[in-house]
Amino acid sequence: MRKDISIFTVDVEDWFHILDVASTPPVSRWNELPGRVEQNTRRILSLCEEHGVRATFFFLGWVARRYPHLVKEAAAKGHEIASHGFSHRLVYEMSPDEALDDMRESKRLLEDLAGMQVHGFRAPGFSVLDEAPWFFETLLEAGFTYDSSVFPGPRGHGGMRSNRFGPYIVSVGEKSLVEFPVSLIKFAGRNICFSGGGYLRLFPYRFVRYLAEKTLASGRPVMFYVHPREIDPKHPRLPMSLFREFKSYVNLASTERKLRKLFNDFTLVSCKGFIGQYMESFPVVKLGATAGGNDPGVSSAR
Repeated sequence: MRKDISIFTVDVEDWFHILDVASTPPVSRWNELPGRVEQNTRRILSLCEEHGVRATFFFLGWVARRYPHLVKEAAAKGHEIASHGFSHRLVYEMSPDEALDDMRESKRLLEDLAGMQVHGFRAPGFSVLDEAPWFFETLLEAGFTYDSSVFPGPRGHGGMRSNRFGPYIVSVGEKSLVEFPVSLIKFAGRNICFSGGGYLRLFPYRFVRYLAEKTLASGRPVMFYVHPREIDPKHPRLPMSLFREFKSYVNLASTERKLRKLFNDFTLVSCKGFIGQYMESFPVVKLGATAGGNDPGVSSAR
């Protein structure tokens, strides 16, 4: 398997969709707020086109309903359309039935707009917990064939006890789906994230590239991810604690420059594109057994 292929993804949400902050406005107010996701997503689409990158765009259903042309534009440019849920709720704050309804609503809307089947899902905030084993079963019931919601370690919201950092197949009874966890790598004795969100903005690009190359050398792809608001240093800010403000807004002015360097330095494909080339090399993990074991990468035997 080639070791220089990684994945680029975009979580398409707006500046006011920050999770777990008291000042985040309720859904009932979202239509009143000035949107910036349209211009920022188009900017990312232009950057992708300039560098020949085909990515996975995880659209929030609410954004797709407000800006249906964005979904159509991304699909027309050859990008994969996937779901980020509909209402941007944390998984562990929903019941299985609520999560299923949310998944189905977003999937149905995106498929109608894009004119193609939607295979992938990413939970807001990577908010999947070990205590919600129903999550993968619900994804399958909703009709998804792959997921990218697992953060394999502790974090503010979500996080699973796992050291499986490469793509794998989750076996659920007689059914299965592919899981693309967030990229973590051991550095200085700790597992750290580096490839998206505040991590990508905080670290110097040389350090990001070093960790990405180290990840690729181990036989795993890097899962890069970004939000449209992160290329927009002038977007409105929500009031929050100094710590959350740092995490949410640090180095926004660096994001576009870093993306250009990523696009030049790495070969990037969509989740669906990666599955099409390498799924036969993914290890199989039975539901309930994702914790423990060695990090298999993508080159482990099935």
